[in-house]
Amino acid sequence: MSDGRVRNHGWRVTYAALGINLALGVLYTWSVISKGIPDQWNWTEADKSWPYSIACLAFCLVMVPAGRLQDTIGPRLVASVGGLLVGVGLILASMTTSPLGYIVGFGLLMGSGIGFAYASATPPAVKWFPAARTGLIAGIVVSGFGLASVYAAPLAKWLIGSFGVPTMSFTLGVLFLIVVVGLAQLLVPPPKGFVPEGAERNKTAGPNNKKEDFSPKEMLSTWQFYVLWFMYACGAGAGLMIIAKLAAIGKHLGVELGFVLVAVLAVGNGAGRVVAGMLSDKLGRRQTMFSCFLLQAGLVFLLSVVNEGSPLASVPVLALISALIGANYGANLSLFPSITKDYYGLKNFGVNYGLVFTAWGVGGFMLALLAGKLYDTYQTFAFAYYGASALLVIAAIVTFTVKPPHIVHHFQENQA
Repeated sequence: MSDGRVRNHGWRVTYAALGINLALGVLYTWSVISKGIPDQWNWTEADKSWPYSIACLAFCLVMVPAGRLQDTIGPRLVASVGGLLVGVGLILASMTTSPLGYIVGFGLLMGSGIGFAYASATPPAVKWFPAARTGLIAGIVVSGFGLASVYAAPLAKWLIGSFGVPTMSFTLGVLFLIVVVGLAQLLVPPPKGFVPEGAERNKTAGPNNKKEDFSPKEMLSTWQFYVLWFMYACGAGAGLMIIAKLAAIGKHLGVELGFVLVAVLAVGNGAGRVVAGMLSDKLGRRQTMFSCFLLQAGLVFLLSVVNEGSPLASVPVLALISALIGANYGANLSLFPSITKDYYGLKNFGVNYGLVFTAWGVGGFMLALLAGKLYDTYQTFAFAYYGASALLVIAAIVTFTVKPPHIVHHFQENQA
C-alpha cells in the first residue's frame, strides 16, 4: 500500500506531462507547414521532407542521453532544456527561407528539444501508479503529442495565411518555450522506495521468472530488444510517413482541405494511444500490437487504390481513413513504452525506452524521406504505400515470437 507520509502527485504529474506533449506535438503540423512554403522559395518535395525527417531522427537519438539524464538528475531540468531548444529552434527557423535553415532550426534544434522534454514526461508519471495502470497512464501522457495537431494544424494554417511562414514559426516558438518550461516544473517523480497504492494487489499472476530491472547493457543483450525495435520501426515509420505527407496526399487526390485531414488524424492519434493503452492492460501488449499492425497495413494499402475523382477520394472517407491510421500509429506510442517497462523494469526506464525509441526516429526518417523521393521520381505515393504495408504485415507476424526476457546468469546490480 502507499506510504501514508507521501502525498501522491501522480495525476498532477500526468496532466503536466500531457500538457508538455500537447506543445511538443507541433512536430505533426509539418505537413501543413510544408504545404504553406511559398513557391518562390523553390523547395522540391524532397526538400520539404528533410526538416521533418531530421527532426524525427534528432528526436529519437536525443531520447537516449535525455533518458539517462532523466533517470539520474530528474525530469524537471531535462524537460526545461527541451523547452528552450524547441523555442529557439522554431525562432531560428523563422529567420530563414532555405531548406538548410529549417533543417537546423526545425530539424536539429527543435527535434533535439522534443527528445529532451518527451523523455522526461512519461517516466515520472508511470512511477506514481501500479503496474496494472501502466498502459492507461502512458496512453494519457503521450496522447497529448498526438492530439496537438487538433489545435496546432489550424493555428499554423491561420498564421501562415495571415502573416506568412516566418511569423508562424516565431509565434509558435515563443509560445511553446513558455509552456514547456513552465509545465516542466511540475514533473516530480516519487521518492525512493515509494509503493503505489494497489501495487501489491495488481501484480501479474504467475511466477516471477524474469529479472525485475535491467540496465541498458543487460537490455541490449536480450534478443527481445531487437525484435521490439524492428516492430516499432515498422509501426511508427508507416504512420510518420503518412503524417509527413498527409496534406500533400490530400492535394494529390484533389482534396484541398488537407489541414482537416491532419486535424482528424490527430484526434485518432491521441485517442488511439489511450484506447490501446487500456486494451493492452486488459488483453495484453502483444495481442493489441498484432491487431494494430494488421489493421494499419490494410489502411495504408487502401490509400494506394484511392484515385482522384473516385468515391474514396472524398473528404469524409479520407477523414475516416486518416483517423484510423492515426489511431493505429498512436497505439505504438503507448504500447512500446508499456512493454519496455513490463520487460525491463522502472529503474532505468528513461534510458531503456530511449534506446527502444530510436526505432521510432529511424523508421520515420527512412519512410518519410523515401516517400518524398519516390513521389519526385514517379509522381505517386503508391510505391511508398506498398512498402509500408508489407513491413506492417511482417511486424504483425513477428509479434508471435515476442516473450518476456530471461537472464540465465547474474549481472552486477551496478553494471552500466
